[in-house]
Amino acid sequence: MADRRHTLGRAAEEAAARFLHTSGLTIAERNVRFSEGEIDLVCREEGVVVFVEVKCRRIGWGETPAAAVSWHKQRRLTRLAQHYLKWRGLAGVRCRFDVVSVTLDGRGALDVRHVRSAFDAVGG
Repeated sequence: MADRRHTLGRAAEEAAARFLHTSGLTIAERNVRFSEGEIDLVCREEGVVVFVEVKCRRIGWGETPAAAVSWHKQRRLTRLAQHYLKWRGLAGVRCRFDVVSVTLDGRGALDVRHVRSAFDAVGG
């Protein structure tokens, strides 16, 4: 089961990266790991650093994948983004947080939806 979830997650991240690239974003880094967690995708768009959380669900699971980005997850992603900016020496750069929702339908096709500026930086 874990292998299938991992394979689906990788396929969703790849689909998200292709979609974002086609939409004009540059994929700077993938799966950036820190001790506190991981940033799925770091992109650039016209001088803005875009931190992207990719969420995947099978159709019929109820809520949309983007709904799974809770306040706690937003807070963790904000901290990870702060670590990333410091690590890369990007003080003062503009950034935003996007979510890419990937839904797997019954035939195995992936539906990709991009939510730009899905949330603002959460303190704490």
